[in-house]
Amino acid sequence: MPETDDLALLIDAAHAAGKIARGYFNRAPKTWEKPDAAGPVTEADLAVNEMLELRLRGARPGYGWLSEESPDEPARLEAARVFVIDPIDGTRAFIEGDHAWAHALAVVDRGRVVAAVIYLPMADTLYSAARGGGAFRDGARIAVSSAEELDGATVLASRTNFEPWHWVEARVPQVRRKLRSSLAYRLGLVGEGRFDAMITLRPTWEWDVAAGALIVQEAGGRVTDRRGAALAFNAARPQLNGVIAAGPRVHDEITRRLV
Repeated sequence: MPETDDLALLIDAAHAAGKIARGYFNRAPKTWEKPDAAGPVTEADLAVNEMLELRLRGARPGYGWLSEESPDEPARLEAARVFVIDPIDGTRAFIEGDHAWAHALAVVDRGRVVAAVIYLPMADTLYSAARGGGAFRDGARIAVSSAEELDGATVLASRTNFEPWHWVEARVPQVRRKLRSSLAYRLGLVGEGRFDAMITLRPTWEWDVAAGALIVQEAGGRVTDRRGAALAFNAARPQLNGVIAAGPRVHDEITRRLV
């Protein structure tokens, strides 16, 4: 089955990425800011990206390539399957010595994610999923939380997502809010039920969430854009209109209450 073959490939590549990234972590890697206020990048991001591209494209030469740290290639739009990669998701955390950064690797087939891995090297924690096969953390099956109401839920989100103007009649949900630097990690935590939901209302790059979206879905949750529309990947402009991920009831309540 191609999905399971691709998943095995992603798992091996994620572990190899972790070895490279750990070699730079807390060793003052060279760091600079991307143009257009796109955030920081380090020599570790680029080293991981180079290895992943050689390894993954070498194994699947017919697949397209979309990575945060590679120039975009229009040819990916013609490929049936595409790698969607964030070499280090949570680069700011990486720079600051925080352990909450991850490698996020996905395979997209005609807009839908079919294989996904999120790997946190400093915790040696790996989330994985293949479409139709369930979601796992370190080989153990996971499931989203059974929370049924947004008020009182635990939500991974920045404070700006709870400004009154985002919510119908300015009725801000009463939640327990936490934050992790890596969007991929946030989705993994929702997938394993440690948090009830993840919300990001601003435009979101595909590589940040492609892997996590499948993991949450295979764990029984729902993942959409901020308007409740299904996510489609490998777009010409690979950016989504925000992301909401949660168990079905909490997800539906979030989308109902957002402006």
